[in-house]
Amino acid sequence: MADFTVAVSDPEDGHTYQVEIDGQDANRFIGREIGEEVDGGAVGLSGYTLEITGGSDETGRPMRDDVRGTELKQIMLEGGTGYDPSRDGERRRVTVRGREVGEATRQINARIAERGGDDPADLLGDEE
Repeated sequence: MADFTVAVSDPEDGHTYQVEIDGQDANRFIGREIGEEVDGGAVGLSGYTLEITGGSDETGRPMRDDVRGTELKQIMLEGGTGYDPSRDGERRRVTVRGREVGEATRQINARIAERGGDDPADLLGDEE
């Protein structure tokens, strides 16, 4: 059984909420890919829809939307998610995770795609 931290971003006010989930709620994310939508009830946002925007595994390796599956891959990057070059034209081989949420995933980044009736701060608690 997987345990995740879901970082839920609210694009209206720019606030991000950290929510720990496990059990049946965590299973709603297994097998989903970056860009897919999930019912917000999994993180306590009833009536909301969340869009998965990324994530990382237990060692901090990022998920990339251009890599298929859940496995680790070594890819040559010129920039983007997982690599920030220090000069123009610099490339490096970097190990990243695929775009599918799996058992090795520990953090999932999501944003609110469709809003429900209640305020997210009231449902998730204000973590300031």
